[in-house]
Amino acid sequence: MTATKPEQSTDVRLRTSRLWRNWGRSETARPAFRASPASIAEVQAVVRAARERGLPVKTVGAGHSFTAIAATDGILVDLDGLQGIVSADAESGRVTLRAGTRLHQLPALLAPYGLALQNMGDIDRQSIAGATSTGTHGTGLAFGGLATTIAAATLVVGDGSVLRVSETENAELLPAVRLGIGALGTLVELTIQCVPAYLLHAVEHPEPFEVIDEFRARSEAADHFELYWWPHTDRVMTKTNTRLPLEAGRKPVGVVSNWVEEELLGNAALAAICNVGTALPKAIPGINRFATSVYGDREYTDLSYEVFTAPRRVRFREMEYAMPLDEIPAALHELRAMIDASGWSIGFPVEVRAAAADENWLSTAHGRESGYIAVHRFVKDDPGAYFRAAEEIFLAHGGRPHWGKMHHLAAAEFAERYPRFGDFLGVRDRLDPDRVFQNPYLERVLGR
Repeated sequence: MTATKPEQSTDVRLRTSRLWRNWGRSETARPAFRASPASIAEVQAVVRAARERGLPVKTVGAGHSFTAIAATDGILVDLDGLQGIVSADAESGRVTLRAGTRLHQLPALLAPYGLALQNMGDIDRQSIAGATSTGTHGTGLAFGGLATTIAAATLVVGDGSVLRVSETENAELLPAVRLGIGALGTLVELTIQCVPAYLLHAVEHPEPFEVIDEFRARSEAADHFELYWWPHTDRVMTKTNTRLPLEAGRKPVGVVSNWVEEELLGNAALAAICNVGTALPKAIPGINRFATSVYGDREYTDLSYEVFTAPRRVRFREMEYAMPLDEIPAALHELRAMIDASGWSIGFPVEVRAAAADENWLSTAHGRESGYIAVHRFVKDDPGAYFRAAEEIFLAHGGRPHWGKMHHLAAAEFAERYPRFGDFLGVRDRLDPDRVFQNPYLERVLGR
């Protein structure tokens, strides 16, 4: 392992921090200090300052994780001062980004090079470092999560050194660093393998619930397939996206139609439905049946990021588990039976996606093709009993929880579910032996 010596000449201003809350309002923290470094040297200075004061350091992006993975009572670091492209090579598709770059900034940044991300989830508010570190993924059985596209990374590790990891430098660390859940250091730059910009032909329409039994076949037949199921109904909304070259030509959704679908139905109406459901839970089944009768059923072609992402303004809490792909139909049938038997009224839809197997040690898709089931609850509703019951089903089907979403597992359970878990802990001992980047969440899921 090679690393540069800690820089000693740059200082950084630590300011008193206000209360920090994540987007889903499931976690709060009161850091002692907050820092906004604008250079790698300033990130090093933060780490040195933390060591001198005996404080932990945690980095936060958009706060879109539903767990306390970014929470700290030490120094909270935001990387909004480290945004933008460091270098780009249109021919190879390799783009080096500063770690605080938000996903929604990428279309404009990559457009001059004719490039795009190979896949995306439906939310683009996260920083590139936060999204990769927690295992953000989209859907598509030929595509891994966002972290699988990392070709190189630069991070400041526990002693304040700058460490470069790539296919030719410290390459043995890449499977750990690509998806490090904030335990190995502060990421400052990432080199991403992009692809030529492309279009997606999108087909969205309602289908019977039983389509879940065809989940593998439908996922194999499409570039990107996913579905949403509204509890208390026998219908799902399917989304099938086909990749096309730019020359195929855009046929986007009209401005008015898009506003009705994304803003009126997807946000304003959803917020109203959730508030009504919180006050009158017995109304939810009828509301869900109405929603499935008016939502979706459209076909269009647009730039990839316009199709993958959608505005999400209604706050919610989320749990998502990855399971072997063939376990998805049984798990969803059991989830439906559990909800029907419980007497609960669940207003938010259940989301089902797929991803390729990959080699990153803490990836939820490590070593196996994976299907994902995500359950949600409105921010004003208590997710406790529903998420606990869903989690029992997911665990029985070999589930691994998304690192940035709510779960109840601890280190011993992760060790059983990740064959390279011990190897990851070994890298952590090398890069952060003094646990500068520790917090209670990491102590729970990784141990001390």
